[in-house]
Amino acid sequence: MNRPLLATSLAIILSACGQQSEPESSVAVETDSSSTPDVVDATATNNQPELGTWGIDLQYMKPEIAPGDDFAQHINGKWLDTFEIPADRSSYGIFLALRERSTEQVNAIINDLGESEAAAGSLEQKVGDYYAAWMGIDALNEKGAGPLSSHLNTIDTIENHQGLVLALADIHATAPFGIGIIPDPADTTKYTLFTSQSGLGMPDREYYLSEEDNFVEFRAAYRNYVIKVQELAGIENAADKADAIIALETQLAELHWTPAESRDIQKVYNPMSPEQLAELAPEYDWAAALEYLGLSDVPSIVVAQPDVIQASAKIFVETPVATWKDYLNFHFISDNASNLSEEFDNAEFEFFDKTLNGIEEKRERWKRGADFVNDNLGEAVGQIYIDRHFPPEAKQQMDELVANLRAALEERIGENEWMDEETKAAALTKLATFEPRIGFTSKWIDYDKLDIRSGDMLGNALRVNEFDWNRQVEQLAGPVDRQEWPYPPQTVNASYNPLLNQITFPAGILQPPFFDPYADPAVNYGAIGGVIGHEIGHGFDDQGRRFDEAGKIRDWWTAAADEAFGKRSGKLVEQYNGFSPIEDMNIDGQLTLGENIGDLGGLEMAYSAYQRYKVEHGEPPVIDGFTGDQRFFMSWAQVWRAKAREDATRQQLLTDPHSPPEYRINGVVRNIDAWYEAFDVQPDNAMYLPPEERVSIW
Repeated sequence: MNRPLLATSLAIILSACGQQSEPESSVAVETDSSSTPDVVDATATNNQPELGTWGIDLQYMKPEIAPGDDFAQHINGKWLDTFEIPADRSSYGIFLALRERSTEQVNAIINDLGESEAAAGSLEQKVGDYYAAWMGIDALNEKGAGPLSSHLNTIDTIENHQGLVLALADIHATAPFGIGIIPDPADTTKYTLFTSQSGLGMPDREYYLSEEDNFVEFRAAYRNYVIKVQELAGIENAADKADAIIALETQLAELHWTPAESRDIQKVYNPMSPEQLAELAPEYDWAAALEYLGLSDVPSIVVAQPDVIQASAKIFVETPVATWKDYLNFHFISDNASNLSEEFDNAEFEFFDKTLNGIEEKRERWKRGADFVNDNLGEAVGQIYIDRHFPPEAKQQMDELVANLRAALEERIGENEWMDEETKAAALTKLATFEPRIGFTSKWIDYDKLDIRSGDMLGNALRVNEFDWNRQVEQLAGPVDRQEWPYPPQTVNASYNPLLNQITFPAGILQPPFFDPYADPAVNYGAIGGVIGHEIGHGFDDQGRRFDEAGKIRDWWTAAADEAFGKRSGKLVEQYNGFSPIEDMNIDGQLTLGENIGDLGGLEMAYSAYQRYKVEHGEPPVIDGFTGDQRFFMSWAQVWRAKAREDATRQQLLTDPHSPPEYRINGVVRNIDAWYEAFDVQPDNAMYLPPEERVSIW
């Protein structure tokens, strides 16, 4: 299966703190920073905070709006009023500003590597040739559709549904069944297979099924895109084939579970033997598909959406071979459009970026190239990144913060009034076994078996797919590798893996304004402290709480505690259901529940940890008229400062388990008593919630 589908499958398991990366048509260059938020390199700060004099950029505050009426506007209002989203982005904020910085840092590393003589097979050669093949746009344009020919010819030789089984099982193919390898939720010391619904070209089922005007327009644009890329590849009767492809995808979309349903671990955890899977969906030759993938000896498979897999198998056999061949041709071209000439790349940009997300311009090619290296050879440059941009003292401070957050949650669980003692004991056992991972991996990926060739962009991309898949298959028979990281150290994000009970904070996010070793402690506790708490909180959110201290799916809750949790989390669902970021479209409180619990519980944990810090270090001074508690909450609001285009927000509301940034601020603080006290929020303020309506879970 192709890598995007694998990422979609694993997203059901892995929880991250940031918004999903926005879609992209996935000699040092001078960059223009005038359009970006004020985020600069901490290495040049001379032991001074990067922002302001103590870590908060006060110039963007809007004091005329009371904090209790709109806290996001109070802290970020002037920026929100004046900042223009860059033409090459669908959204912008602190996360993307830091990601831009990471892109520039990686680009500098690539350029430095390119200045040295690279031995064949070395990391320098692989990084250099991969990047150079992408930057060689004239050569790509000259080749045109040529690199596709052998792959499309292979698809053309398929004669029957049995041949289709092998073609759809190929790791480079988009298919109605996604397959990945994950730690076994029944025994997380070993790996198992995971299969889930897949096969759509647009982001979500609603793009095929909704009758709202926007989605009707999206479908028309998608049809034009399907026609366009086929014509660029020299495929005849492109319009008729596009109609058949979209009709097939619509059939699949009608079967698909919603994103909210697909994140329910109790629904998606359906382990089966290969024989049981074959009995569930006999129309598809699972044995042949698994053998083709090198997985014929697997004892079990977790089937995420059994009824979808069952019905999709029937569609598979009922759909003519010719239609499936057209489907495979189109998706292979579309999935690799950015690895081809400008005509293909532009077509992909026009639909996925411009039409679906409102992005006005393509990003500069060197930036996209650096990001491709990040995505595909990230650990090859990660070790150099660590040496340049992650001082050892940063890890030491993070270790202290994590320890304080853990102690704060331990205390909060002990004082929790809605949990019984039996469930508290189990929760404390799980907390005690959390494994924090900070900065960078202790076991880097070995790229020796990866073949990167000069001037072969499409071939390189496919070989990266094969390399990643083969690494996973090789791991399948052995014990779970707990040292493996989900991303390289330059990544600006953080995550929790419930199967391994691990929280991961790469070096990329350990920068101002999330973490600044020279900032006021209240700022660090409100920013990175809230993120640490968020990730710890995922172990106790509506889905993470279904896993025990070993990462095994096990119900360690008493009936009374389970009921009490349900009542409190249900109130949070109702709150977020009432938020409407764009006209006629609300947040899905159930889809976003896990992230909202992470935000709320994480900030409460961080506040408790900050109070512990104050006990040890004394009451902090008032700075620029702001108390320590005020600075704590201001910091949380600052890191979620962001803007998005309407179409991007629409896609987020349908597919992303994170709430839009404004509600990661306002939706959270209005539930925390300490925020009311810090800013003297009264019943006549717009955000005021009576104490009995405030939600506190952790």
